[in-house]
Amino acid sequence: MTGATQTSTTAGTASDRPGLIDARPVRHPGRWVALAVIILLVGMLISSFVTNPRWDFSKALEIMQQTPVIEGLWKGTIIGTIGSMVIGIVGGVIIAVLRLSENPVLRGVSFVYTWFFRGIPRLVLLAMIGSGVGFLYNKIDFGVPFGQQLASFMGLSSNFTFFTLNVNQFSSTLLAGIIGLGLSEAAYMAEIARAGILSVDRGQAEAAAALGMDRGKAMRRVVLPQAMRVIVPPTGNETIAMVKDTSLLSAIPVITELFYQTSAIGNRTLLIMPAFVAVTAWYLIVGSVLMVGQYFLERRFGRGFGTPSNKRAARPAGAGGA
Repeated sequence: MTGATQTSTTAGTASDRPGLIDARPVRHPGRWVALAVIILLVGMLISSFVTNPRWDFSKALEIMQQTPVIEGLWKGTIIGTIGSMVIGIVGGVIIAVLRLSENPVLRGVSFVYTWFFRGIPRLVLLAMIGSGVGFLYNKIDFGVPFGQQLASFMGLSSNFTFFTLNVNQFSSTLLAGIIGLGLSEAAYMAEIARAGILSVDRGQAEAAAALGMDRGKAMRRVVLPQAMRVIVPPTGNETIAMVKDTSLLSAIPVITELFYQTSAIGNRTLLIMPAFVAVTAWYLIVGSVLMVGQYFLERRFGRGFGTPSNKRAARPAGAGGA
C-alpha cells in the first residue's frame, strides 16, 4: 500500500513539472538602429578624411616631426606635466593630511588653500604669475627674516641675505609655469587624497597605533597604501588633464610648448588645419600612453579587491581542479 502511494505521488509530481521551455531572447530593434546610425556616421567621417584634401595629413606628419615641435613636446608638455604633477601630488597629500588634522588652525589653512586655488582658473593664475607678480615684486630676498633691520640694529654691513631672486626674469620661465600649475593641482589632489584616506577603515590606523606606530608612520605604511586603490583612478585623470593644461603655459609666456610651437608653424606657413591635426595627434599619443599606465597601476593597487588579477585567489577553497 505504501509503495503504491509513493508511486502515484512520484507520477503526480512528474506530471506537474513543466515541459521544455522554448525561451526566445528579447528583441532589441533599437540597438540595431543605433548600430546602423553609428556605422553611417563612421563611414561619413572616414569619407571626409579620405576625400577632403584640406586635412593634408602628409603635412601634419611633417609638422609633428619638426624640431621645435618635438622640443615643445618634451620640455613644455612632458616635463611640464611631470613637474606639475609631482608638486600637485606631494602638496595634495600634505594638504589632505592637514585637512584631516585635529588642529583647527591646520584645518583652516588647508581649507583656505583649496578654496583659493580651486576658485581661480589656471589661465588667470598663469597670467598673474607671468605679468602680475613681477609688477608687484621686482626682486625677492631670501635670508634671515627682518635681516636688514637686524643688521642695522647690530651695526653690521651685511643684511643676512643669502641670495636675491629677480622675479621679472623668473616669472617668464618654464619653472614658474610648473610651480603655478602644481600649486593649482595640489588643491584638487588634496580632495582626491582626502577621499582616499577616508575610504580606509579607521580600525587600520588604530591597529597601527596599537603596534606602536606614530601617526606619520601609520599614514605612510598602512593608510596611504590602502588608499591608493581610490586615489589612482582620479589621479590618472588629473594627469591626462594636466597634459592638456600645459597648453596654458603660453600665458606665462613659455614658447617651448607643444601647442604654441604648432600654432606658430601653422600661422607662419598658413597650414592651420594640418597644425591642429599634428598637435591633436601628439596629445592623443601621450594621453593613450598615460591611460595604459593608469590601467596597470589600477591593477597593481587594486589587488585583493575583486580585480581580474585576483580571480584565482577568489576561488572557493573546495573548488579543486579537474
